[in-house]
Amino acid sequence: MLTVVAFIVALGVLIAVHEYGHYRVAVACGVKVLRFSVGFGKTLYRWQPKRQRPGQQTEFVIGMFPLGGYVKMLDEREGVVAPEERHRAFNVQPLRSRAAIVAAGPIANLLLAVALYTVVNWIGVQEPVATLARPVPASLAEQAGLRGGEHITRAGFDGELDTVDSFEDLRWRMTRAALDRRDLTLEISDEGGKPARELVLPLSRVEAKDADAQMFRKIGVIAPLTRPEIGDVVAGSAGDRAGLKKGDLVRSIGTAAIVDGQQLREVIRASVDDGKPKMQAWAIERGGRSISIDVVPDVRDEGTAKVGRIGAYVGAPPVMVTVRQGPIMGLWRGVVRTWEVSALTVRMMGKMVIGEASLKNLSGPLTIADYAGKSASMGLTQYLIFLALISVSLGVLNLMPLPVLDGGHLMYYLWEGLTGKSVSDAWMERFQRGGVALLLVMMSIALFNDVNRLLG
Repeated sequence: MLTVVAFIVALGVLIAVHEYGHYRVAVACGVKVLRFSVGFGKTLYRWQPKRQRPGQQTEFVIGMFPLGGYVKMLDEREGVVAPEERHRAFNVQPLRSRAAIVAAGPIANLLLAVALYTVVNWIGVQEPVATLARPVPASLAEQAGLRGGEHITRAGFDGELDTVDSFEDLRWRMTRAALDRRDLTLEISDEGGKPARELVLPLSRVEAKDADAQMFRKIGVIAPLTRPEIGDVVAGSAGDRAGLKKGDLVRSIGTAAIVDGQQLREVIRASVDDGKPKMQAWAIERGGRSISIDVVPDVRDEGTAKVGRIGAYVGAPPVMVTVRQGPIMGLWRGVVRTWEVSALTVRMMGKMVIGEASLKNLSGPLTIADYAGKSASMGLTQYLIFLALISVSLGVLNLMPLPVLDGGHLMYYLWEGLTGKSVSDAWMERFQRGGVALLLVMMSIALFNDVNRLLG
C-alpha cells in the first residue's frame, strides 16, 4: 500500500508542477487556458475557481489515470475561435511567447528539483561517514593503493578538490567519474594523526555501461567501513549450525585478519571451492573472550556463479553523520546537484544513442513505483531526494528533441526562428508519427527492463 500511495503522490506532484509551468506562463502571456488536467481518462474531480485573471475561465480536472497531464489552450488549429478572442489564441502569439510557454513545463520540473534538494540540505540527512571498507581484491581501488580504513576528506578532478560530506557523496562522485571516464583524485586523512595525502583513483579505466553494483565491484569501493560483527542469525542457517551468535566480533578467518564488515562478506562469498563449501576456522571475540569456531557456509547461486552464505546479518551499522547546510549554501548545493544530475542524464542518454551505455539504464513506471515505496519507507528526506531525481529526469526527458515532447516543439520554433517559416502540416504529421513510434519503443524497452529487474 505504501508503494502505491508513494507512487501516486510522486506522479501527481511531478505532473502537476510540469503542467503548472505551462499554465502559469501561458496566463502571463495572455493566452486563454481552457483546461488544466492532471491525469487522463474519466474525470474524477473538477472545479472552476471563481476568482481568475480577466479573460480566464480555466477548468481544473483530475483524471483517473495519473500517467500524464495536459494544459488545453485556446487555439485556432483545434477549434473555432471567436474573432474577439483571437488575440488570446496560442497559435497567434509571438514566437518567443510560444517557446516560453512550451519550455516552462520542463523548467518547472528542474526548479522543483532545486527546491527539493535545497529542502533536504536544510533539513539534513543521516549518511555513513566517508571511511572506506577494504576494497574488493584485484580491483582498481586496491591497485591504486587503498587498503581499507582510509577517511576521504576531499575529492575532485584536475586538481580541484571539494569537501566530501559522506560516503554517499563519494559514491556520487565516483559514479560521475566512471561514466565520464575520468580519474578521481582523493584526499585521504589516515588514522593516527598522519598528514593528509592524495591518491588518484583511475576510473578512466572502468569499462562500465551501467551505473550498477557491478560497476562498483570493478572500482572496488562498495561500502563504508563497518565493524566485522555478526547480527541476527537465521535459525537453521550455516551460521546457526556453526554456533555463531549475535554480537560476535570476527577477528580472523583462517590466516586472514578481518578488519571490516565488507571484507568479511567478501570472504564468506568466496568460501566455495569447485561449487562446494569450504570449512573455515573463525577466530571471534564474544563477551571479552576469544574463541574459535569452524564454519561451513551454505552455497547459493548468484547468476552463473556460486557463492557462500551463512544466513546472518554481517557487519555492524556504519558510523553515521548528519549532512546539513545553511540557507545560502543549501540553496547553492541544490542548484549544483540539479545541474550535475541533469548533465549526467543528458550524457547517459547520448551514450545510449551511440551504444556506449546500455539500454538497461532506461527505467519505467514499475521501477519508479518500486523506488517510490522504498524511499518513502526510509523517511521524508529520502523520499524528497527520490522526487528530486525523478523531477530532473522528467524535465530533461521532455527537453529531448522528439516531436511528441516539449523539446520537439522547441525544435519547430527554432526552425521557424531561423527560416521565418513554420513547419508545414504535412511534415508536422510525419514528425509526430515518427516521434510516437520512437517513444513507444523507448517505453517498451523501459517496461522490459522493469520486469527483468523485478524478476531478477
